[in-house]
Amino acid sequence: MKKTYIKLIKALVVLVLSLILMGICIYNYQLSAVSKDADTIEVTIEPGMSKQEISTFLEEKGLIRSSLFFNIYLRLNRIENLYASTYELSPNMGVKKIVSILEQGNNYNPNSIQITFPEGKNMRQVATIISENTNNSYEEVLDKANDTAYLQELIEKYWFLSEDILDTKIYYKLEGYLYPDTYAFSSKEVTVEEIFNKMLDQMNVVLSEYKDAFEKSKYSLHQLLALASMAELEGTSLEDRKSIAGVFYNRLDANMSLGSDVTTYYAFGVDMSERDLTSEEFNTYNAYNTRGPNMAGMIPVGPICNPSKASIEAVLEPTEHDYYYFVADKNKKVYFSKTSEEHNQTISELKRKGDWIEW
Repeated sequence: MKKTYIKLIKALVVLVLSLILMGICIYNYQLSAVSKDADTIEVTIEPGMSKQEISTFLEEKGLIRSSLFFNIYLRLNRIENLYASTYELSPNMGVKKIVSILEQGNNYNPNSIQITFPEGKNMRQVATIISENTNNSYEEVLDKANDTAYLQELIEKYWFLSEDILDTKIYYKLEGYLYPDTYAFSSKEVTVEEIFNKMLDQMNVVLSEYKDAFEKSKYSLHQLLALASMAELEGTSLEDRKSIAGVFYNRLDANMSLGSDVTTYYAFGVDMSERDLTSEEFNTYNAYNTRGPNMAGMIPVGPICNPSKASIEAVLEPTEHDYYYFVADKNKKVYFSKTSEEHNQTISELKRKGDWIEW
């Protein structure tokens, strides 16, 4: 009798252990990846969904094998919070990884957009970029750039903005102050103000680095940004831009006009790749046109594009030399000269070699 009892106990132990082992195997299988497919599926866990609703939803999407075992896993691991959001999940993740993702949550927004504003773009081009990437029109962008009430608020908010931007001769008051970079926004419904404010915030970060240099300069920050915008379009490398800035300062000190073609193009609203300017345009007075009359020793009334950090640095740390002229060939190589005779000889040589820029 005793032997029979012992055999029964052993049989029960074996059965229990077998059942436990089988249960573990079933449990691990139910938690495993549904497939080896690595393609992601976009799923949205809505606010207020219960764990049961979430598990059922994930099972229906083919992301987990069993809603029952999903919930058992949550209980065994004492997981309380699964955050509402939109996620990119894959059938090859398995329950453990999926729960880890849902437990951490994220800020994923399928409607979010990124807009890149290249260096050296002017306000008209900025308006085009915004109108092509958001629900704001080209005209709305330019109107906001000249909204006096809005501009007054900005002048009070940002240390680098002054009454200089309100000069009536300035085409677009925020020209030169919207830092070129790539920015993320919640959706195409973003307002022009939100875009401008984010770009101004970044300009604050950049300009703050050079605050002492601005204060020590004999030129205003507004004037320095105007020079930086010119250097941006006239040169490509930091070295060239520093040398170009050196030419600008030499000419200003000598009470010469800056003679920069890029300012004339801006003055008449012509993109440089669009066409050549006429002699009449070059010789017409305009507060931007440094090739025109009455501009000796004068800086344009405002920036002509949004300059890069490198161009801002160039005008604050120019290369000192005795050059008064420069010209670039079609390969963007810049040539510097001390006299007008040397300058004209360089131009003739570039034309002879076929390296002169023609639009």
